[in-house]
Amino acid sequence: MGSPIVLGIESSCDETGAGLVQEGRLLGHAVASSMDEHARYGGVVPEIASRAHLHALRPVVRQALDQAGLRLADIDAVAVTTGPGLSGALQVGVAGAKGIAYALGVPLHGVHHLAGHVAADTLEHGPLPNPCMVLIVSGGHTSLLLVRDLARDPIVHLGDTLDDAAGECFDKVARVFGLPYPGGPAVDRVAREGNPRAVTFPRPLTGPRDAPYDFSFSGLKTAAARWAEGHAGRELPVADGAASLQEAVADVLTRKAVTACREHGVGTLVVVGGVAANSRVRSLAEERCRAAGIELRVPQLRLCTDNGAMIAAVGDLLVRAGAEPAPLDVSIDPSAPLEYAALQPVAAMARTA
Repeated sequence: MGSPIVLGIESSCDETGAGLVQEGRLLGHAVASSMDEHARYGGVVPEIASRAHLHALRPVVRQALDQAGLRLADIDAVAVTTGPGLSGALQVGVAGAKGIAYALGVPLHGVHHLAGHVAADTLEHGPLPNPCMVLIVSGGHTSLLLVRDLARDPIVHLGDTLDDAAGECFDKVARVFGLPYPGGPAVDRVAREGNPRAVTFPRPLTGPRDAPYDFSFSGLKTAAARWAEGHAGRELPVADGAASLQEAVADVLTRKAVTACREHGVGTLVVVGGVAANSRVRSLAEERCRAAGIELRVPQLRLCTDNGAMIAAVGDLLVRAGAEPAPLDVSIDPSAPLEYAALQPVAAMARTA
C-alpha cells in the first residue's frame, strides 16, 4: 500500500481551494476566486464569499482530482481550514470536508490557516529546517515565528502586528491612491514606475526602545493618506507614493526578520502569505539574507495566496506524524490564534449538549 493521499480544502476568505498531497509531493490543486465579485465593493463581502464557496467547492475538488489523475475513492484523509477566517466561508469548507471524509470513511483533520501558509513552502523546497524563522505576511496577519517540527511542536510567536497587517495597509492606501482592489498587486504594479525614495514614509516600531519583533502599519497607512491629502487640487504622483510605501513595508518586514534570525541563531528564513508575492519584499529579503548568510525560502507565487494545496500539505504532515483525527463534531474558530498546526475546535453548544 502506498503513502496516504491527503485532500486539502481551503475556504477561509474569497478563494475556494482544493489540493492533493502525498508524502510532501503536490499531485494537483485548483483554486476558484470570487475576488472579482468583491472588487466593486472595495473589499471582501462575507455573504458573497460564502455563496461563492458553495458554488465552487465541488468543481474545485473535481478539478484537483482530474489534474492529479485520481478518483475520490483514492483519498486516504481530508484536511480542512477550521480557522481563522470568515465564519460563513469556513463553515462551507468544513461541511464539505466532513461530507467527503464521512462518505469515504477516512480521517478528517482540522488545520490552522496560517500553518497552511507555512507548510506551502514544503511543497516546493522540501521539509522545513528545524528550527527555522517564518515571516507570515498577508492581508490580515503579520507575524514572525520560530518554527520547529510543524506537525508536533508549538509555534513560538516572536512578534505579531499590533494593528493593521501589511496587506491591509496596502489595500487601504491603494484605495486612497485611487488604485483598484485588491490593493497589494495594484501597488506592486504601479510602484515599478515610481521612485522608492521620493517620499520619506515612517518605518514603524524600528526604534531602539520599540518591541524588536512586533509590527504596526496603521501609522504608515495614516502617513500615506496624509501625504495624498496634501496633493489636493494637484495631480497625485501615485507611482512615487506606491513605490515609497512598498519600500517602507519591505524595509520593516525584512529588517526585523533578518535580525530575528541573527539573534536566535537560525540559518533559514521562510517568507509566506499573500504579501510574500510582492516583488520588493522578495527582492529585499533576498538581498539582506544573502548579506547575512541566511538561506531564504519563498514559495512560488501560486502558493503564496490562499489555496487548498497548503492545507493538504499540513494534513500530510499530520497524517505522517500520527496525529489524532478531528472529532466528529469539529467546528470552526474564526479568530483562532496560531499555536499548533492542527486546529480542531468543538463548538460550545456541542460540548454542553
